[in-house]
This record gives sequence, C-alpha cells and structure tokens, in this order.
Amino acid sequence: MEIVRAAPADLDAIAVLRRTLWPDSGIEELKGRTPEMTGPAPTYLVLIARDGDGAPAGFAEVSLRRDYVNGCTGSPVAFLEGIYVVPNQRRRGLGRALIEAGLLWAQERGVAEFASDALLDNDASHAFHRAAGFEETERVIYFRRPVLLSAA
Repeated sequence: MEIVRAAPADLDAIAVLRRTLWPDSGIEELKGRTPEMTGPAPTYLVLIARDGDGAPAGFAEVSLRRDYVNGCTGSPVAFLEGIYVVPNQRRRGLGRALIEAGLLWAQERGVAEFASDALLDNDASHAFHRAAGFEETERVIYFRRPVLLSAA
C-alpha cells in the first residue's frame, strides 16, 4: 500500500472516489483548489492511497481552517474534510494510515488540533473516528430559515 500527496495526474482517479463518497460532488470543486494545494504554503492536502497494483484504494482531504471549528480551542485547525477507502480495502489500517499522513502534514505546519465531523446518524463514521484517535467534542444540529426578499 502506498499513500502519497495527490498530483494533477491523480484527479480522475480521485474524482471516482469522491463521487462514491459525495454523489453530488464533482471534481470541479477540487480542481478549483489547485492553488491552495500547490502554492508556496499549501493549505489544502489531498492524499491518495494505492494498492500493490497501483489501483486507487482510497483518499483523504485535509484543510487548514482559520475560522471557528466546533470543539477546538485554537487556530488554525487541520480539518479532515473527507476520507474514503474502497470496500475491499477496508479493515486493513488504510483509513488510519491516511489519518496519520494528514496528522504529519498538520504537524509540519505547527497546527495543534486535528478535527473532523460526521452526520449524527453515521454510526460507522463515529466508530472509525474513535478508532483513529478522535474524541467527540459536541453534537450540533444546523437550522435554516429562508429570508423572503421583497420585490423592489
């Protein structure tokens, strides 16, 4: 198994993995982050994992967030934006290895906290996060209300 920082040549493989994790997401969002990923002080990390044959086995995306992150006390915070391991590669430590690579990236940037989130009903994600060393900090339900704009 190999885990490396994704290169532009990996975008098509990552697009397939991203669509599995986020069916409504396109690769355009990730391509738009290229300056963040490749600049002199990158603030967005995309990792790709490949199996022994070089086939994509998973990915993780980590950002540096400077806004408030629930449950954290400092800034910036490394934030696990997403992680996915293909089903036939699960339960082999690959997810944990992706997390460790993200932690190393955060450590190299002097970041003291690594955070993530999961939907309230995603018990599998909760279990994964706990197994990877994360601790639950709080639970939040978001609300919204439309603002009705009057015709001018």
